[in-house]
Amino acid sequence: MQQILSPMRRAIQDYKMIEDGDRIFVGLSGGKDSVLLLAALAAYRAFSPERFELQAITVDMGFKDSPISESDAISEYCRQIEVPRHIVKTDIAEIVFDARKESNPCSLCAKFRRGALNSEINRLGGGKLALGHNADDVAETALMSLFYEGRFSCFTPTAYMDKSGVTLIRPLVYIEECDITGAVNRLGLPVVKNPCPADHFTKREYIKQLIKTIRKDIPFVKERILGAVYHPERANLWPLTPPPQQDDKTTRSSTPTQS
Repeated sequence: MQQILSPMRRAIQDYKMIEDGDRIFVGLSGGKDSVLLLAALAAYRAFSPERFELQAITVDMGFKDSPISESDAISEYCRQIEVPRHIVKTDIAEIVFDARKESNPCSLCAKFRRGALNSEINRLGGGKLALGHNADDVAETALMSLFYEGRFSCFTPTAYMDKSGVTLIRPLVYIEECDITGAVNRLGLPVVKNPCPADHFTKREYIKQLIKTIRKDIPFVKERILGAVYHPERANLWPLTPPPQQDDKTTRSSTPTQS
């Protein structure tokens, strides 16, 4: 856990994610990232300089084959670490896959899930939403934006959403997926298998595998992508203000005459 807590604490401090008196709601999907985030924040609150309240929210997507027994194991784990868990029942799966039959469902599904999380947070009195995006998600999102949108951008570690009044925080952005997988296995944390039929058949999965392929020839490529995102100056490919214009006469006199 210490290998997780150290970079997580640095991210929290770098981006001022948690303040004294905050109510933090972990978006607990049951996957390895969200379960480890919950465990790490529960451990962090014991020595955090800021006093904060921790709760968990799970959005039930409405899949018919959702693993109930594993979900019960997560509820038991929440009781062990003294974190209240709220489960929000939805029909997102039916809307996305049955009614609308989306060929690329991830964006719409994420929008619905985020809306359900925000609504539940506001119903419970407001607070911050902690999501389990990790360093691999950062690199993949940057490349997805570049390849599919034609711009170099990525989600931010903290973000205030005007419409909902909820602030997003992502405490795991400095931690790589392999370290998360190792920590989950060593700690024996309960993880729920993703029942989504689109799992492993998405644009993000394609980019994930592409980065793995490139790393065979350029082993440090992921670190370079992350550096470009993390560093406050490297993403500014073009200056915000144009350089001062040169005097036309000076320019002409310094340029050789061509015949």
